[in-house]
Amino acid sequence: MTTNTEPGTSTRPRLRDIPPPAHRRPADRTGTRDLRLFSRLGQVALLVWAVVVIVPIVWTFLASFKNTTEIFSSPWTLPAHLRWANWGRAWTTAHVGRYFLNSVLVVGLGTAGTMLLGSMAAYVLARYRFWGNRIIYYLFVSGLAFPVFLALVPLFFVVKNLGLLNSYTGLILVYIAYSLPFTVFFLAAFFKTLPSSVAEAAMIDGCSHTRLFFRIMLPMARPGMVSVAIFNIIGQWAQYLLPVVLIAGAPDKWVLTQGIASINTNAGYAADWAGLFAAISLAILPMIIVYAIFQRQIQAGLTAGAVK
Repeated sequence: MTTNTEPGTSTRPRLRDIPPPAHRRPADRTGTRDLRLFSRLGQVALLVWAVVVIVPIVWTFLASFKNTTEIFSSPWTLPAHLRWANWGRAWTTAHVGRYFLNSVLVVGLGTAGTMLLGSMAAYVLARYRFWGNRIIYYLFVSGLAFPVFLALVPLFFVVKNLGLLNSYTGLILVYIAYSLPFTVFFLAAFFKTLPSSVAEAAMIDGCSHTRLFFRIMLPMARPGMVSVAIFNIIGQWAQYLLPVVLIAGAPDKWVLTQGIASINTNAGYAADWAGLFAAISLAILPMIIVYAIFQRQIQAGLTAGAVK
């Protein structure tokens, strides 16, 4: 076989004309197949997780509109008709309305204090270099590995000695203290991704450190702030151990989790199951609404620091 070549040109094949080695093709196909397999397994796992989470919530909402007979005789069927009286009875007779307002007050102030103190601490630890910076940061982060129940007894005596037992102030301060480790850990990583050129330009223009933080850096960190705030709201709203220990002696100051547990405990065998499920629905519904409203902000905050 002859090859037509022009004078002065090489007969050696060019690199781009050489086909890839045959032994690489099956490996590529195998890698693609494995990637698709893991993707399918991930989708199946997410589907199972969604069912595990959604089915109990939907069942609770349906049970809140039934009577006790329907709940036990036909638990998986739709209610015969919507009994809104169950919700009204839970709100007034079971004092869920008062517990709900108490939770709003405690969680609102607790989250505000957590975000203010946590953002300032995270900003200093992330943007300033000084002796002991890493030590303070790791002390904050170590709080993530400390179980709450291990500190309940000493925490009780500390709050009691401060004269804050059975008070909103004591509970709010403890909420802030237990929420700071995660807040500092998350926001410190987020503040590191913010451009230094903006801060340097502001300092050259005569901006103070305080004004730089509140007027420039904090608005730039809004996606991360919103994400952490939502996580803190959900975590503090569902807190049960700390209120039981710190405000057990003041029933008028109980939060929603305490109130619902008390309804179930005190009722005994004559429990108003429909009212109980209505109270649980009242506790779940605000968090679902908050997450549905701020879902995009949460996703943006979690991915904003991925690419500089």
